[in-house]
Amino acid sequence: MTNLINSINSDKTKVGYVRWTILFLVFLATTINYVDRQVIGILAPTLKEEIGWTEIQYGYIVTAFTFAYAIGLPLMGRIIDWIGTKIGYAICLTGWSFAAIGHAIANSVFGFGFARFWLGVFEAGNFPAAVKTVAEWFPKKERALAVGLFNAGSNVGAIIAPLIVPWITITWGWHEAFIFTGAIGLLWLTLWFWLYEKPEQHKRVSQKELAYIQADPADPAIQIPWRKLFKYRGTWAFAMGKLLTDPAWWFYLYWIPSFLFKNYGIALKDIGLPLITIFLMADVGSIAGGWLSSFFIKHGWTINKSRKITMLICALSVVPIIFASQVSNLWVAVALISLAAAAHQGWSANLFTTVSDIFPRKAVASVVGLGGTFGAVGGMMIATATGFILEFTGSYLPIFMIAGSLYLIALFVINLLVPEIKEEVIS
Repeated sequence: MTNLINSINSDKTKVGYVRWTILFLVFLATTINYVDRQVIGILAPTLKEEIGWTEIQYGYIVTAFTFAYAIGLPLMGRIIDWIGTKIGYAICLTGWSFAAIGHAIANSVFGFGFARFWLGVFEAGNFPAAVKTVAEWFPKKERALAVGLFNAGSNVGAIIAPLIVPWITITWGWHEAFIFTGAIGLLWLTLWFWLYEKPEQHKRVSQKELAYIQADPADPAIQIPWRKLFKYRGTWAFAMGKLLTDPAWWFYLYWIPSFLFKNYGIALKDIGLPLITIFLMADVGSIAGGWLSSFFIKHGWTINKSRKITMLICALSVVPIIFASQVSNLWVAVALISLAAAAHQGWSANLFTTVSDIFPRKAVASVVGLGGTFGAVGGMMIATATGFILEFTGSYLPIFMIAGSLYLIALFVINLLVPEIKEEVIS
């Protein structure tokens, strides 16, 4: 870590630091994205009593978000490419901030579903805009680090939400929780418009830093229609990996607070520490999973073996979550969920990396976008299924059994589709 910090500081001294300021804004946006996304999960037990929805109806509310997220990924990505990063990102933040605030005036299942739908549409623009910002501001040799840093905002947001949402709700009420967290995005907009321009138009960027940012050869201007990508097994391997395993992450985000409340009587004011523990461990897992496959490669393993063995370790580490609903001790349950969340992020780090292992740069973003849509579809399926399972059985055991087995099934499917991870020749 010390060497990493020294390396970053050294680059700042040599060529400037404006690009790191821009990256910090993207990190903040990603953090806000996850804070706004998670508020309803934290407040679900409170809102269930206040609004009177059933588990099935809550499942429909979550499904409205994931459905909108699925269609929003390609839609917002296209809009951002069309109108540019500065305005495109601002539109996304404005849209999801007002959608988040709009939850405060919802007083029915339909009202919450409507607000969640529009939150999903606009929140889907965050990652396309963030990755595009990194591509504009960082040379290729720094992009992986930059993406890793801004992506840490997702777990930071999941940690911040349980710290502030219960306090706001207890102090003022649940309406204010949606209003205050939603308004944070509008504050971000002032920083964005003040500090963001393209590197070549930015007054604070020195000629030395601009030359550094633009040091790579220009990418070839080749358009690859999505329909061509579907003929490659690598596309389907990534898409099926997302379809089968993203549902577990959606479940952690939206149902773990309710699970802790129902099984262990955790009140709203006490929910913070367990959730912080879970998502802090998810951050650790993301870093550890990426490090482990790189460690194997450095020691002479093939990329295929390194990625798949690491993903197998992660898949096996998720299995113990099956017992999370059966243990009587809160912190044993939290430990099992934390292990699964960490393993999911380690799995995801390697699953995303396989796209760059298999496809050339010109196709990576398109494949990731397609896979993200499949992952959101999986989120829709688990949201609806979870609502029905809880409504009719009252037990979380079937859901944890599903979550515990998904990764091994996904790895089996990926291995069938791509027996050897190697670069495809796109024509």
